[in-house]
Amino acid sequence: MRGIMAKLHFIDEDKTFDVGVGQNFLEGALDNGFDLDHACGGVCACSTCHIKVREGFDLFPEAEEEEEDQLDNARDVDLSSRLACQCVLQEETGQVITVEIPFWNVNLVQEGPDAARESH
Repeated sequence: MRGIMAKLHFIDEDKTFDVGVGQNFLEGALDNGFDLDHACGGVCACSTCHIKVREGFDLFPEAEEEEEDQLDNARDVDLSSRLACQCVLQEETGQVITVEIPFWNVNLVQEGPDAARESH
């Protein structure tokens, strides 16, 4: 793993772990045993790793067109929405980056079309 340069906190799951500069949120989650959906393998070809960056959003460059196109297919998108596979830590920060996984971010390939309705 790259040098540890920030803390990433998933709100609803109450999980916090370290991420390194140059590492995206998906890599950081998987490296720390946190199973974040990513049907395409983290290549910006789906929207299953849709997250909402609640604190620290300004630490990341704006989403590129390819990411925005994929977010068009996600549910419950707002101005803090990003794809975890595209949200790369650019520089060291002492700030804890706070992230939420939207309720509707269900990997339909793994869970099936009724998974979201069954969980609530």
